[in-house]
Amino acid sequence: MQTELSKRLGVEHALFGFTPFPAVAAAISRAGGLGVLGAVRYTNPDDLARDLDWLDAHTGDRPYGLDVVMPAKKVEGVTEADVEAMIPQGHRRFVRETLAAHGVPPLAEGDAAGWRITGWMEQVARSQLDVAFDHPVKLLANALGSPPADVVHRAHEHGVLVAALAGSARHARKHRDAGIDVVVAQGYEAGGHTGEIASMVLTPEVVEAVAPLPVLAAGGIGSGEQVAAALALGAQGVWLGSLWLTAAEASLPSSVVRKLIGAGSGDTVRSRALTGKPARQLRTAWTDAWDHPGGPGALPMPLQGLLVADALTRIQKYEVEPLLGTPVGQVVGRMNDERGVREIVDDLTRGFERAVTRINRIAGRSQR
Repeated sequence: MQTELSKRLGVEHALFGFTPFPAVAAAISRAGGLGVLGAVRYTNPDDLARDLDWLDAHTGDRPYGLDVVMPAKKVEGVTEADVEAMIPQGHRRFVRETLAAHGVPPLAEGDAAGWRITGWMEQVARSQLDVAFDHPVKLLANALGSPPADVVHRAHEHGVLVAALAGSARHARKHRDAGIDVVVAQGYEAGGHTGEIASMVLTPEVVEAVAPLPVLAAGGIGSGEQVAAALALGAQGVWLGSLWLTAAEASLPSSVVRKLIGAGSGDTVRSRALTGKPARQLRTAWTDAWDHPGGPGALPMPLQGLLVADALTRIQKYEVEPLLGTPVGQVVGRMNDERGVREIVDDLTRGFERAVTRINRIAGRSQR
C-alpha cells in the first residue's frame, strides 16, 4: 500500500493516523503507517517536549508527524484573559443551567480544570513548533488551513513537509498557493471540523485542483476497501482519525469507549457545541441543547471552546452519560470493538488487498 508520498516519507503503508494519544501515534508508525500526534491540547511546551521525547524512544526509528492548530493570520497581543472577557454572561448562565438540569456536580476544590482550547493562539502554537523542530518530525499538519508563511518556510528549512486540511477545492488551491506540500481533503463524514462536501465528491475535485501536489483523503474511511477507493480517486494516502479512538493503546475513558462501540453511523452530528465551528461528534443531550432553536447558539471559535472547557471536564469526570460525547466521524459505525493498532492496520491492509484483487478480476486481470 505504497504511493509516491509514502515512499518519500519512508513509510510502508500510505496510512496517516491522526491521534491525540502518543501511544497510538507510536503504534501506528511501528505498524508501518505515519502516526501524527495532535498538539492542540498541549498548552505547556514542556509537556509536548516530554511526549515527543517518548515518541522518539518508542517509534523504533520510524517517522512520525505533528498536527497543530494555527491561524493563518497573526493575532498579536491577545491573551486568554482578553478572550474570556468577550464571553457573554447569558452563555455562561446557559452552561450552568444545562449542567444543573442533568445533576452534574462541580469539580472538587483543588481539581484541575480541563483542557482549554488555547492551542489556536499564536504564542501557544509557535511554542509548540519551537519544541517540534528539535525532534525528527517528518510532517507538520495544520488543522486551520495554511499556517503563516514564515512557519511554512521554517518547516521546509528543517526538511519537514507541511500539510493542511481542506473542505473544498477552493481551499485546496489556497493551500497550494501558500506553498503547502500535502493537501488533506477532509469530507463531510469526518470527525471534528468538517466542511459540507462528502469525501467521494471532494477527493477527486481536490486532486484535480492541486495536481501534482499529493492529496490525502479523509472522512468515512474505516476499511481497506475504502482505502483502495480513495487511492483509485487519485489520493496518495488516507488520513484516519476516528478509527483509532477505540484502539487498545488509546487513553479515552472506558465510558466514552463504550458509547463509541455502541454507536452507529447515524449517531453523530455536526455541531458548534464543542469549539464554535461545525465539528462532527457523537450526538448527545449536550449537542442537542446547544443546537436547539431556543438556546443562545454557540459562540464563534475560540470563545465557545473556552466557555465549555470546565463543563466538559465535569461531564467526563463524573461520566454523565446523557451529556458524554467526543468528536468522531460517521465511521463510528465500524468501530465495534477494542483492538490494538497493529490489528487495525493489518485489517486495513487485508481489506485493501481484497479490493485490488476484486477490481483486477472485474477488469479481467486476475492474478494467479
